[in-house]
Amino acid sequence: MSHPSTILDQTAVLRVMFYPRRSWPGVSLVSNVHDGRVQVEPGVSVGYSLHLAEPQSPLILYFHGNGEIARDYDSIASFYTGLGISLLVADYRGYGWSDGLPTASSLVHDAPLVFEALGQMLREAGSEVPQRVFVMGRSLGSAAAIEVARHHQEAIAGLIIESGFAHTLRLLARLGVVLENLDEAQDVFANLAKISQISLPTLVIHGQADMLIPASEGVALYEGSAAPEDKKRLVVIPGAGHNDLLALGAATYFEAIRDFVLA
Repeated sequence: MSHPSTILDQTAVLRVMFYPRRSWPGVSLVSNVHDGRVQVEPGVSVGYSLHLAEPQSPLILYFHGNGEIARDYDSIASFYTGLGISLLVADYRGYGWSDGLPTASSLVHDAPLVFEALGQMLREAGSEVPQRVFVMGRSLGSAAAIEVARHHQEAIAGLIIESGFAHTLRLLARLGVVLENLDEAQDVFANLAKISQISLPTLVIHGQADMLIPASEGVALYEGSAAPEDKKRLVVIPGAGHNDLLALGAATYFEAIRDFVLA
């Protein structure tokens, strides 16, 4: 690997942090989807699925949760494209048709490179980079999205965090892993510290009844964001947990995304 490892790459952490599944490109049952791969280091590429709306529609680069793959979003993408928003869902190493094995350090290493390859990915689909690009992360994907936003604020129109975590140690403890010797310098995620450096317009969406990543974590990210008060919004969906935001609050969820992206 060309990137340094971290204490978060130890086996006990990876066992609860990542749940990769395999899939294959070109087998989607929906139309207007473009599957591909982007190189993140020599000999290692990660997969993605691109769902296009109109050529110059705003685009969301989306990083999913730890038990999901890009192919899972085929059934959801039409909600975005129906609003006039293109959706590009990126996988992590070991997920879908990506190479390698997932680690915490590779996740934060690869995410900015995926963003930097947007031009290549869109050209391969016969399109081009739109004027407005947003980055979005769900759950574990919040770390990838925040890392992209931290590196590329000047090129991003806004940051969307869904069910994201602010404190890595607290999340690991809820997953049954206690790291006594993890300090800020060893936490490659450090979502709360990083978002304090990001002044982009920010939308935070969280389930009020989330038992895995409590709503207080979303509140902490919202309050910790460096975005001006009139450029950030917190949406808490009543009664929703970690994995049922769309089942219990789809209208609220997509209304918030529509207003944020298309404003």
